[in-house]
Amino acid sequence: MSAAKEFPYVTLLDILHQPLELIDEKALADACPHQWYNQTLCAVNDSVIRLGVVKGEYHWHKHDDDDEFFYVLEGKLLVDLEGRTVELSPRQGMVVPKGVVHRTRALERTVMLMVETKSHRTDGHLTFLSFQAVG
Repeated sequence: MSAAKEFPYVTLLDILHQPLELIDEKALADACPHQWYNQTLCAVNDSVIRLGVVKGEYHWHKHDDDDEFFYVLEGKLLVDLEGRTVELSPRQGMVVPKGVVHRTRALERTVMLMVETKSHRTDGHLTFLSFQAVG
């Protein structure tokens, strides 16, 4: 396993909106100056909805305790898994089950929503893995 390096990711775990507040995802995404950005929008029961605005690639990792749902709004998201890559276009999504080694990539600016449990860590406390690229 290779040592984790510093990544230029902006990850904001504070909950931006409370119940009954309007969430304007497009305005937030359009105003985003970052190449890889993750903002928690709101909480729904024991889960949170996060906005991702990404271009580039995330590192190989897995989540030992939580599933992760990705839903693409704009662009294309590549989800690399062991032995295959799933391409998500706008209005497509998928669940990556807990324990599954994966990484996400976007060759162009991509806007997505993610649904995760509140305890899900997106701030670097992941199991980082050294893994051969697929494709």
